[in-house]
Amino acid sequence: MKKFLLVFMFAATAGAVNAQVQFGAKAGANFATLTGDDVEDAKTKVGLNLGLFARLPLTESIKLQPELVYSMQGAKDDTEGDASLNFNYINVPVMFQYHTTSGFFVETGPQVGFLTSAKFKFEDEDVDIKDEFKGVDFSWGFGLGYQLPAGFGVNARYNLGLSNIAEDFEGETPNIKNSVIQVGVFYTFGSGGN
Repeated sequence: MKKFLLVFMFAATAGAVNAQVQFGAKAGANFATLTGDDVEDAKTKVGLNLGLFARLPLTESIKLQPELVYSMQGAKDDTEGDASLNFNYINVPVMFQYHTTSGFFVETGPQVGFLTSAKFKFEDEDVDIKDEFKGVDFSWGFGLGYQLPAGFGVNARYNLGLSNIAEDFEGETPNIKNSVIQVGVFYTFGSGGN
């Protein structure tokens, strides 16, 4: 999967050499949880996402947008006190976008995430549990947004977890996947904004 993404990004970049490549920054809120049979009590946890992106025009309406995003994910569980799973990822989504002349756009594409930290917090206790989770996560994003001609915009995206993020535990592998809704703002540098 990683090789496919790298080859595709290289091919898209090569095809866009003569087009105007734009760069931007984004920030927003995550509404994250975990899905699967082994996390039935998981509740939504609010976190942040911060990132940078490049926008490569493939045609007048279709763009390719690779990103590098720091993302706070995980879930809460308040069934037996104030507990939470706190994950930090560096995510690399590659989004295909369709832009309209009115400024609205829709997007979809794959994402690979690299786990940088994982902690279980219960009341005042923080326990490192990174070894219990896989270092790489795969998901698929679906989103929409609106961009002003000046370059500012707003967007929303849902990242559907595709891979089980749990490691084997005492001979069994729990079924746990990420599920994240992101809402935020962005700014695209470069003339025209769109």
